[in-house]
Amino acid sequence: MEVLEVSHNAALVFASVLIAIVSGFTGLTLSKDISQQSVSRRKGSVAMSAIALGGGIWSMHFVAMLGLQMPILFYYDAAITLASALLAILIVGVALLLLHFRERTTTTLCAAGTLVGCGILAMHYVGMAGLQLCRAIYTPFGIMLSVVSAIGLCIAAFWIAYGRRNNRNILLGTLFFGFAVSAVHFVATLGTSFVAVPTLNEFGPVMSNETLAIGVILSSFVICGAFLWMSVTFLVPNTAAPTPVSPAKDLPEKTNEETNPPVAIRIPCERDGVTHLIDPAHVAFVRAEGHYTNIYTQDARHFCVWPITEATKRLEDAGFLKTHRSYLVNPAQVQHFERLKDNGVCRFASPDLPPVPVSRSHLKSVRDALGI
Repeated sequence: MEVLEVSHNAALVFASVLIAIVSGFTGLTLSKDISQQSVSRRKGSVAMSAIALGGGIWSMHFVAMLGLQMPILFYYDAAITLASALLAILIVGVALLLLHFRERTTTTLCAAGTLVGCGILAMHYVGMAGLQLCRAIYTPFGIMLSVVSAIGLCIAAFWIAYGRRNNRNILLGTLFFGFAVSAVHFVATLGTSFVAVPTLNEFGPVMSNETLAIGVILSSFVICGAFLWMSVTFLVPNTAAPTPVSPAKDLPEKTNEETNPPVAIRIPCERDGVTHLIDPAHVAFVRAEGHYTNIYTQDARHFCVWPITEATKRLEDAGFLKTHRSYLVNPAQVQHFERLKDNGVCRFASPDLPPVPVSRSHLKSVRDALGI
């Protein structure tokens, strides 16, 4: 088969590298400081970061492919093209889950970088498999160089960006991530030959360069919008005490905590037009009441203007557990726990306090917290 002559549009090559860097910055910034968030919000931040990084990998690849010029018309299989994007997002998401829901050790950082490198490689070669009317022919050296570039640069990117979670390291990690994504594509493309194929080998609908361009423009627009949003946050000075992060785990800066000790949490409760501030240690449980909450101590019930979501966010650091969508419990006040098939009940020392239900979805976390 005759090998096709290939050239690249310089403007689109530059745009593809820029998108890789922009998406790297957006994804790494979205995941900054999420260890201070609740578990549900942390999951949301990880998901958005995975979409930014994985979507950036996909967008970079296909912007560069739009700049690929060959003497024949060629098309893309829409199903395979979509699958390549979802694959990148999924693999990057797994890597971020390791970083944010496991102890951050050297092994974890290397595993996360390796996973993201594999995600870039998988996205590239699956995306190339979607070409129609032409076929890519790879060389062992080109594949090996792509693998080394992807995994090596991604490990470096995550090692730097997660070594210390400050702005400087995030910027350096962004550059390494952008170089990793770009290197895989262009190193692999340089080691790839293209030959014409006379027939379509359709797995899904066929998509032209023009249709692909619309999809890439939309994805790039979303990534750039998220980049601008995160840039504003990134440039705003952080007035809170900085929290350095070691490669092993997040460690608070002791000197700042000693000079600026945190203010103790108090729960504002209203009674007879007066706001009383209650120590969480004296609270047995919190129950949602519409848009507000009731605070139960051993001897009284108090009205609080916090909704249950606000109470959850503020009292998690005080050790309170969510046992049900409408209840928060102070485990130090629990006297008895009763298992009822696939749910349970927490009871307290005071007979005046009603039992608190434990739903099936929270049963395991409550039992673990109570040590049973």
